[in-house]
Amino acid sequence: MNWHRSIGITLALLLFAHSAFAAEPITGRATVIDGDTIEIRGERIRLHGVDAPESWQICENADGSSYRCGREAAQKLDRFLAESRPARCQFVQRDRYKRFVGVCFRADGRDVNHWLVQSGYAVDWTRYSNGVYANAQELARSHRAGIWRGDFELPCNARAARAKREASC
Repeated sequence: MNWHRSIGITLALLLFAHSAFAAEPITGRATVIDGDTIEIRGERIRLHGVDAPESWQICENADGSSYRCGREAAQKLDRFLAESRPARCQFVQRDRYKRFVGVCFRADGRDVNHWLVQSGYAVDWTRYSNGVYANAQELARSHRAGIWRGDFELPCNARAARAKREASC
């Protein structure tokens, strides 16, 4: 076997081993970073297909009063996860920040990503979800749950405005 072929096979095996490892689910006690990001055993996990308001983001209630909807989303997520531990996250991909992106479940089997959207604490980010959470979002909107109880800016638009760049929602 020539040297180049040996190196190629070794690299292929290493890439396969890395991708197999990356596909393993992560299970443990989840710590909430923000409304759509948690951490388990030192691994940051971005919840796939959902977009929650940023911690600094302000939304309006139906009466026009304002509240920190991003902070509320994170607090509600923390309470939801605490009701049934540990959490388990299935790997979907790595994002541009090298974060684990996944779909997570509580110990009782409830889908965390779906719950966030159905409860109105995140929106279905169709760019990534392909509309998987569209029905959950419509239910939240029709019940005026979470952010749907008043006016809000889509989180991806709020981030872009704060960074003074074009939104890529």
